[in-house]
Amino acid sequence: MTKSSTHTTLTRRERQIMDVLYRRTRATAADVMAELPGDPNYSTVRTQLRVLEDKGHVRHEEEGLRYVYAPAVPRHAARKSALKHLVETFFDGSAEQVVAAVLGGEASRLSDEDLDRIAALVADARKDGGR
Repeated sequence: MTKSSTHTTLTRRERQIMDVLYRRTRATAADVMAELPGDPNYSTVRTQLRVLEDKGHVRHEEEGLRYVYAPAVPRHAARKSALKHLVETFFDGSAEQVVAAVLGGEASRLSDEDLDRIAALVADARKDGGR
């Protein structure tokens, strides 16, 4: 995936398609269509897969007459890139602001075990000098 395509915004339907591809690892347009909510049109799904390929999110292989699509990058790499973009865009690059937002809005949903794991991550980051 190129640097410019790494941070492209995906539409809701494109995110749904990517979710299907990450779940299945490989899929035809018909496979993707079968797992999408609503009543998507086959040619629309094919077009969206082509757009995702142009954006650098998807690649395809030809198997006979069929195109089989797969994510172009591993999910963890896409997640890391998306999170970096989110932090830079909405939190001025501040991890502190992200944590404050999560704990402020979601803290009531976090179990004691979740908070212990977060505290351990903070302790590890402090020990490693924040790296």
